[in-house]
Amino acid sequence: MTFNVTEVLEIPLGIGEITVENLLYFVVIFVVGLTVARVVSTNVRRALTERLPKNERELLAKLVYYGIIIWAFVIALPQLNFDLSGLLVAGGIAGLVIGFASQSVVSNLVSGLFLMFEHPIKIGDNINVADVSGSVEDIRVLSTVVKMYDGIYVRIPNEKVFTSNITNYVHNAARRFDYRIGIRYQDDANEAIRITKDVIETHPFALKSPAPSVFVDNFGDNSVNLTVYIWAPARNWWDVRTDLLWKIKQELEANGIEIPFPQRTVWFADGLEVKNRTAEKKGKEE
Repeated sequence: MTFNVTEVLEIPLGIGEITVENLLYFVVIFVVGLTVARVVSTNVRRALTERLPKNERELLAKLVYYGIIIWAFVIALPQLNFDLSGLLVAGGIAGLVIGFASQSVVSNLVSGLFLMFEHPIKIGDNINVADVSGSVEDIRVLSTVVKMYDGIYVRIPNEKVFTSNITNYVHNAARRFDYRIGIRYQDDANEAIRITKDVIETHPFALKSPAPSVFVDNFGDNSVNLTVYIWAPARNWWDVRTDLLWKIKQELEANGIEIPFPQRTVWFADGLEVKNRTAEKKGKEE
């Protein structure tokens, strides 16, 4: 008795026209899809280790995993002589209904995926987006959470984040800030510039490269106006800014250079000036 593989594969299973061969093809395709799903989801999880929090990373990996499994299952179904036309029609109608009902959800989801891979912001960055300024607390699949500088948390849909202009204050390692300092006209501007530079050079977080710049910018109504440009580490610039401003003021005053108050010189006509002096003399005599 000879064993015929072809005859064995063509043995019907008693379920419609499904044979052993059909069942084997279905199992092989599904197992391959399952293996691919595991490999891809594992690589996605590893690639996003430093980009996303654990919960969001696991959620995305599961979406990829089950998406590939469903795709493999749909490809394998025809091996069981299953007619997909009715399923496709029903799925198409259901997809239209769900699509109209969840346009914003899908848009936020897709935008969230783009944000994850483009990586314009990350957790801890100080940003301004959609007129919201603060620190990025969380980047989720559908939304981004920003903690404003006054402690208020704002949830921004990812679609709005992705389509808005994003200002990232700490993406560059260094950030520049500036002062406008006014001194009296009788003060020595060169001495004021020297003192200011000396104070900046002694600060540990004021960067030497790019170098700071101090110069006379313009002549105001009440003062000679100096402009000061200083670079500092992006994550420390605010502390450096507030600290240096006070130290510069103290050092200028210690060297006799003062910041002037607004003042006006008033010129009187000769007749008016004489009358005023006469009135002052009478007041003193009385």
